[in-house]
Amino acid sequence: MTYTSVNFIFFVLVTALLYFALPLKKHKWTVLLAASVFFYLVAGYRYAVFILFTAVSTYLIGLWVDKISKSSKAVLKKNKSEWGREEKKKYKNSIKVKKRLVMSLALVLNFGILAFLKYFNFFSGSLNDILGNFGIDFSAPTLALFLPLGISFYTFQSMGYIVDVYREKTPAEKNPLKFMLFVSFFPQIVQGPISIYDQLAHQLYEPHSFDFTRFKHGMMLILWGFFKKLIIADRAVTAITAVTDDYNAYGGSTLLFTILLYSVQLYADFSGGIDISRGVAQIFGIDMIENFRRPYFSRSISEYWRRWHISLGAWLKNYLFYPVAMSNLFINAGKKMKASRFGKTAAGAHVSKVLPTSVASLIVFLVVGIWHGADWKYVGFGVWNGAIIMVSILLQPLFDSILKKLHINPNAVWYSVFQMLRTFIIVLVGYVFDVAPGFSQAMRTFRLILTNQSLTAARAEISELGLGKKDMLVILAGIAVIFIVSVIQERHPSTTIREMLDRKPFLLRFAVIFIGIMAVIVYGVYGSGYNPADFVYMQF
Repeated sequence: MTYTSVNFIFFVLVTALLYFALPLKKHKWTVLLAASVFFYLVAGYRYAVFILFTAVSTYLIGLWVDKISKSSKAVLKKNKSEWGREEKKKYKNSIKVKKRLVMSLALVLNFGILAFLKYFNFFSGSLNDILGNFGIDFSAPTLALFLPLGISFYTFQSMGYIVDVYREKTPAEKNPLKFMLFVSFFPQIVQGPISIYDQLAHQLYEPHSFDFTRFKHGMMLILWGFFKKLIIADRAVTAITAVTDDYNAYGGSTLLFTILLYSVQLYADFSGGIDISRGVAQIFGIDMIENFRRPYFSRSISEYWRRWHISLGAWLKNYLFYPVAMSNLFINAGKKMKASRFGKTAAGAHVSKVLPTSVASLIVFLVVGIWHGADWKYVGFGVWNGAIIMVSILLQPLFDSILKKLHINPNAVWYSVFQMLRTFIIVLVGYVFDVAPGFSQAMRTFRLILTNQSLTAARAEISELGLGKKDMLVILAGIAVIFIVSVIQERHPSTTIREMLDRKPFLLRFAVIFIGIMAVIVYGVYGSGYNPADFVYMQF
């Protein structure tokens, strides 16, 4: 039951009917839980044991951590007048260590399962290759493993919850069924977004009455997701798959065309799926966090990652970047550098100040790369993005100085356009690692793009990729629509296109929605004999 199927839309509407018709307001959330369990079992009942384990283990360990926090506060209150400052500090430190150990149990168990299923064969194969290079005949085993649906998303979301309980940012959820709903909420289980407990949970548990405006806006967002997924992404993926299936047969021009097409397909696929997820949630009165904010309008790679997959970036910033950058190891390293002879110079003072941030960024993006897949090409993807951000942070004063010497106004329109194009090219370099079947093929792709350009050969090769002139025109028209909508949203960030349409005459609103529906019906890629493409992030 894919998000773009008629069955899914029927499932959502039936769930909504039951949800809003249920007379017991306090228990409306049980409808969402039942629907989520049903959806997951239909999607793959074999995977259910994994998400159940994550939900149960996180729920129990969350209660355990919460209990330690509350009992320690009671002890401190009881001995407030008897203990001195040092005794209190020693007790608090012991409790902190205990809580950290208990929290680590949840992290090790759940990230351990994710790492084993996703990376065992990768590390096993890499070990065989490394030992083979030294002439050591050793064969590490490979296993027939599978990835449960949405395992990265529900694992990251659950582990974010357990860290928040440890930090006493949120109290532990007492109701195991409510917590199961938070972990398995069906609109986000396929590909996110990765929600924060404090932002999502109360919306899931609170009763919501039917609101026609929310229903209408949710359906419009779903339609927009269908437009991007069915008209653009699933049409473009045909050509991309044709190239990746026989990657070494194509020259530099065709590979460059494929990378450009992939940038369109990936954005339309991932953002389209998120639009569907958020639209479905909005029907039930639930607002999930925004996951995309026109990333191709970014003026730096750092800004790009603040606009692309926002929920993942927020998770990594809160639960990985800050703990690393603010750790004693990194802070002390910065202080030592500042106290050195180099640190006394202007450049040294800047480097010592931003060193924790820059190195932490590199580590975070190495994790981002590995999260994208179990292959050395994804390590390359992470290192590329992390290195660009690291160098940008370290050399920022130099860049500012160059702009000043060249008398360039950083706020000029032409310079903003230049920055967007520069950032897009950097992003495309990263996409090469995504598209290429492996790291060596990615390196070959860079070489061919730079040395093997032939428009004549490209025309012949591209014509064999399964995209006719009509398909190309539809994709270009779809890109134009997305661009126009993005420009409008960029100019009016405080409102949405749906809210803008609400203020327009009825006939115009009707025409826009009607054209959107007809475009999906006429130009969408679906029907008998069609095998729908999975969402790119479906098994992350």
